[in-house]
Amino acid sequence: MSYGADGFGNRSRTLGDRFYPLYRLLFDEDGDFVDDMERKLAAARMPDTVEMYLSRALAVGVVAGAVLWVVATLSGYALVELFVTGTPKLTDIRLLRGPLLEVFEVVKIPLLVLLSGLVCGLVGFVAGFGALVAVPYFRASSRKREINMLLADSVSFMYALSIGGLNQLEIFEAMARADDTYGAVAKEFESIHLETEYFDTDYRTAIRKQALRTPSEELSQFLTDMLSIIDSGGDMTDFLSDKKDKHLRTTKQEQSLVLETLELFGEMYITLSVFPLLLIIILVVMSMIGGSQTALLYMTVYGLIPLIGIGFTVLVSTVKQDEVGDGYLRPEGGDDRETMTGIERIADLGLVERYVGTHRIFDRIESREGTYRTAELLTKPHYFFRDYPLAVLALTIPASVVLVAFGVVSGNAPISMEGFIRNSVGGTFLWVYVPLYVNCLPVAIFYEWNVRTRRHITGKLSENLRKLSSANSTGLTLLESLKLVADTSSGRLAEEFRVMYAKVNYGTNLTTALVEFNNKYHIPRLARTVNVVGKAQEASSQITEVLSTAARASENQDDIEREQRSQARMQVVIIVMTFFTLLAVMAILKVNFLDTMAGLDTGGTGGQAGLGASIDVELMGMLFFHAVTIQGVMSGFIAGYIRSGNLLTGAKFAVVLPTFALIVFGVV
Repeated sequence: MSYGADGFGNRSRTLGDRFYPLYRLLFDEDGDFVDDMERKLAAARMPDTVEMYLSRALAVGVVAGAVLWVVATLSGYALVELFVTGTPKLTDIRLLRGPLLEVFEVVKIPLLVLLSGLVCGLVGFVAGFGALVAVPYFRASSRKREINMLLADSVSFMYALSIGGLNQLEIFEAMARADDTYGAVAKEFESIHLETEYFDTDYRTAIRKQALRTPSEELSQFLTDMLSIIDSGGDMTDFLSDKKDKHLRTTKQEQSLVLETLELFGEMYITLSVFPLLLIIILVVMSMIGGSQTALLYMTVYGLIPLIGIGFTVLVSTVKQDEVGDGYLRPEGGDDRETMTGIERIADLGLVERYVGTHRIFDRIESREGTYRTAELLTKPHYFFRDYPLAVLALTIPASVVLVAFGVVSGNAPISMEGFIRNSVGGTFLWVYVPLYVNCLPVAIFYEWNVRTRRHITGKLSENLRKLSSANSTGLTLLESLKLVADTSSGRLAEEFRVMYAKVNYGTNLTTALVEFNNKYHIPRLARTVNVVGKAQEASSQITEVLSTAARASENQDDIEREQRSQARMQVVIIVMTFFTLLAVMAILKVNFLDTMAGLDTGGTGGQAGLGASIDVELMGMLFFHAVTIQGVMSGFIAGYIRSGNLLTGAKFAVVLPTFALIVFGVV
């Protein structure tokens, strides 16, 4: 018997109902905590009432605490029974004398076990209850970040609609339906639209409520100002024009703050990267003085260095502003083929699929079309991998497994620690570098090709939008403007304009042609521009001001990306130079320290021989090599993530940096 989502929800509600009396006992319904929690639930768009949510959180906390208490108590009892003999002296209590001391001696072990269980139970309750309480805060914070990122483009979209002659309610409805482009901002306006449409609430009240519920202070202020304009009867178009310019400036200012924070993180990374190196040196010296530190060295090389890299990446992700959305447009009432995304487009055979089974001719066409698509994919697989870089891993991962297996079978790839220590460079090359090259190199090549292809579109977007605006201002329609710009421009974007013009001439709707063009490249910033232009041209053929607004927004985005690339370039240089510094230090230690120790061990006498024999030179050499290799891979992906917000950008760095480590340690 299986349970669906409804079954789980019913069980959760039952659990919340059972702990509702405990909620009433512990919390004041008019208190600040409950009020704040209710606001966060609304901001996170979670449908639970605050009473049921906190009751469920209490239930989870109590269950987690009880389980941890039982486990800790039983574990403590088992440890006492197995490992404790007699009655150990835990403390010296001089105040107890006679019978009291005897009673304490008898009960102190059970009391210790019980207290340990209670402490663990309390920790379990706090963890379970706190985890559920934190969820609305995290979701509200994530939505706030997304709203602030998209607000400038959303206001530009509303401004375009206002120029087209739409009133406030129509603008709200259009924004509510644009969730494929404006994400969380569209959801906020969807709440306003649904409340006015289905709950018989006047839109002024709905705006006022949403201004209080939204997690973004900027959107709240925007809605409040909009309400003032509506109440005073002011001009909505002028208001949206002013707000558009204001939020474009705000976006630039916020980006400057992000770049300053990333600069601070770059300086922090230098310190974090040097720490494992210093620790390795200290442990090696301690090994020379006396006492093996091999376990700590293993933990530093294979544990601490990756953890620092992963932790720093997570830290950067809290500040780095990723692109919101997948870039696809999904217009309501559109053809399903227009809204297909990703792999769906590969399997799509076109309109013939609608008629399969009605006549034999359509069955034959479908079969031939499938054969043609398969042959096209096999003859030009590089275009497929360009569009889907990660798909190449389906070929490279099995290839790397085969190569490593061949190395193991041939005896070149060591399978024991002793073999690794004797031939650290060769063994690491076969086990680490071969899979790294076979997998990361193709991904890096196809991903960079994909990025450059998209950059050919966005690189001239602002310029061509200006040209479209100028052409439209002379009285030409948008379609005629597209033809004029295509004839007077060059590049991939101009070619796409020619394709759109040809599609419309052969009967395709202009909006459909715009959507198909956007979904071919599915770039989020392009999707927002196409959405604005598409909606505006549906209302009027003269959209000069809309095109100018789209051009200004695109230029603003170009400025942000240019500044971001410039600042990220400095951070990448810092990370790369830090890696080369670590590599140089490790190589010097290997040559001037470990090799010298090995010479003392073989050629020295007396105390010198004892000093050289206190460390395993080959083991230390392997650990040094592995340390810089792991550091190179982690630094590469971190550099790529800082540069573009995508880990795949770091694939090329993750190949190049360890290669220098391989060359250096192969020589020394």
